[in-house]
Amino acid sequence: MTTHDALRDRLIVGLDVPTVAEAQKAVRELGDSVSFYKVGYQLVFAGGLEFARDLAAEGKKVFLDMKLLDIDNTVAKGVENVARMGMTMLTLHAYPKAMRAAVEAARGSGLCLLGVTVLTSMDAADLAEAGYADDPQTLVARRARQAREAGMGGIVCSAAEAKAVREIVGPDMAVVTPGIRPAGADHGDQKRVVTPADAIRNGSSHLVVGRPIVGAVDRQGAARAILAEMGAA
Repeated sequence: MTTHDALRDRLIVGLDVPTVAEAQKAVRELGDSVSFYKVGYQLVFAGGLEFARDLAAEGKKVFLDMKLLDIDNTVAKGVENVARMGMTMLTLHAYPKAMRAAVEAARGSGLCLLGVTVLTSMDAADLAEAGYADDPQTLVARRARQAREAGMGGIVCSAAEAKAVREIVGPDMAVVTPGIRPAGADHGDQKRVVTPADAIRNGSSHLVVGRPIVGAVDRQGAARAILAEMGAA
């Protein structure tokens, strides 16, 4: 595998668009510059599950961002079906019981389960409002330890916390970081953001980039610029 191919497999483009037609257009425009896509709620509720299956059938990697959380049996049955779809990654909230149920359900499938620690749109004030006594860094660290103990495949966290998380989970687990913004880009609704180069230096294994690529006039050029910044790091 070339360095470019290795980097390309570490860049996940978030298809946060309202319709499957727009997602298909973005994939066509990005061509071979991107191999990994995130499909989340917005697209799933517009027919995106079939689209995700199609992407996987075409040889693309798909990160299904569903942030599952429910009773153990419901989580397990959902994970079993997602594994059959050919997805590469799936998120669930990093609650210990849910993670243990999901790990057991995914055993032998090759599906990488990711524990979501603290959403990158939340800061300390948001956590306090939601009833948490911990600050984001403390809560992220606790959930990272619990994910490792549960046997999860990786963690989703802010790249600002990636270095600390990497020290907790070791070298083998994935550390997937959304909230990535190239230097000078608008932060949008993200509060804990990091540049692609700093995310790589901090220990991120995969970078999730949505609006800076999908919202660009030249989507392929935007993706290549981010890949170049990752490579330079």
